[in-house]
Amino acid sequence: MERLQKVIADAGITSRRKAEELILAGKVCVNGEVVKTLGVKVSGSDLIEVNGALIERDTAKKYYLLNKPRGVISSVSDDKKRPTVVDYIDTDARIYPVGRLDYDTTGLILLTNDGELANLLMHPTNKIPKTYIAKIEGILNKDDIDRLKNGIMIDGRKTVIQDFKIRDKDFEKKTSLVEVTIVEGRNHIIKKLFDAIHHPVIRLSRIKIAFLSIDKMKSGEYRELTIKEVKKLYSLR
Repeated sequence: MERLQKVIADAGITSRRKAEELILAGKVCVNGEVVKTLGVKVSGSDLIEVNGALIERDTAKKYYLLNKPRGVISSVSDDKKRPTVVDYIDTDARIYPVGRLDYDTTGLILLTNDGELANLLMHPTNKIPKTYIAKIEGILNKDDIDRLKNGIMIDGRKTVIQDFKIRDKDFEKKTSLVEVTIVEGRNHIIKKLFDAIHHPVIRLSRIKIAFLSIDKMKSGEYRELTIKEVKKLYSLR
């Protein structure tokens, strides 16, 4: 038996806190009966509806780390029939990506059917670090680097870089290779940062999520997380 709000969160519907709000608002039914109190426990055979929709429950939690290729959608499906990250994972579990990478961005992405962990990793207050390698136009000068390290206003909000280093400079081609670590997950945030200092991103790849590293994973390769890694992710909150 598990608490109702945890089951809703594990199904990827919403966070556990939001699930509690839905319960108190009378938006959740168990076996056809509206539940308005917290603390109710349900079994695997109970039918749970949220806002009138029956949720599907996966009893076995699955966790995968994929090195996403370029030209792949960070979604469960795509109406344009383009390949998605789910297509690369051989599993019967109803997994979904945690966060997203742009269509033309490569690198690490997590996929799971554990809604609680997904919400933990995506919630901004937990400040999960993500590290990227970006090939950018031009050679950065001291002013550019100072602006990046001091934080840049993006869409009315200051974005602070946790760590930054220049890996390589190509003076002939006038490009730079940089490594950037941030703790927020706004859409296109790395590209917007370098656009703001007039050094557009040419190529972008995510190489780390928290302590998880791309290591020697080839493009399109994936692996399951170990129990130790899952527990360590949960300890980040």
